Amino acid sequence: MLTSTKNPLVKQLRSLGESAKDRKEQGLFLVEGTHALTEAIATAYPLSIVCCTEKWIAANPDLYDQIETSIDEIERLEIVSEEVLQAIATTKNPDGAIAAALLPSREVAQIKSLGLALETIQDPGNIGAIVRSAVAVGVDGILVSSDSVDLTNPKIIRATAGQWFRCAMQTSTHLADDIRKLQSQGVKVIATLANASKTYWDYDFRQPTLILLGNEGNGLSQELIDLADEAVSIPQSDRVESLNVAICAALLLYEAKRQRSKSQKTMAHAL
Repeated sequence: MLTSTKNPLVKQLRSLGESAKDRKEQGLFLVEGTHALTEAIATAYPLSIVCCTEKWIAANPDLYDQIETSIDEIERLEIVSEEVLQAIATTKNPDGAIAAALLPSREVAQIKSLGLALETIQDPGNIGAIVRSAVAVGVDGILVSSDSVDLTNPKIIRATAGQWFRCAMQTSTHLADDIRKLQSQGVKVIATLANASKTYWDYDFRQPTLILLGNEGNGLSQELIDLADEAVSIPQSDRVESLNVAICAALLLYEAKRQRSKSQKTMAHAL
């Protein structure tokens, strides 16, 4: 059992939770907690290091067996003390398991039916909530501008409740270019603007669509607004200045799901 908080492994893993630069240099990111670890294993996401306490093993014998079964793919499996786990964790009360996973590939998310493009989103909680909605609706993928919060930030992974591993996401260094490429493939691009005359209820989400969502304070850049094929608004009371970007994403995504489900039922009845 690893009991020293001064062990080099502790410093290595702690740095993954603190610095995007360290994550990039090591090619790893931190996966904290039983729920996230369960989803990573369920989706066969490549893990490099797994640390857990004896108490956690006793409470999660089946999951630990799965980890041991995958030992050929995992470089290091360590049983650690509660103090060591606490020294690694970014949370105050870790539940007994922490892993280091390989950084995601740089392959562009393939968006053919429904996707999101997020520009300069700074709050990891917002991206986490957007990912949960996106997975629930079944989007093809999410493009995220490189000036947004790092997608492997531990707060994002926690906020997704494990759904991070079920969503195709891509950090885009040239978001406008990636959007143009999708447009050339027949994907319609819609911008969400507070002053748009057309509401999101009136847009036909049955067609291949990429939804653009902008910064929490400033919204979308003019460049992306100009790129959009259409602009839509979300009706709201005059007493409300704006909606949270994660709420906006959920509203638009579920409207897309509603329209598509209705269309499928109509086609089924016609047959």
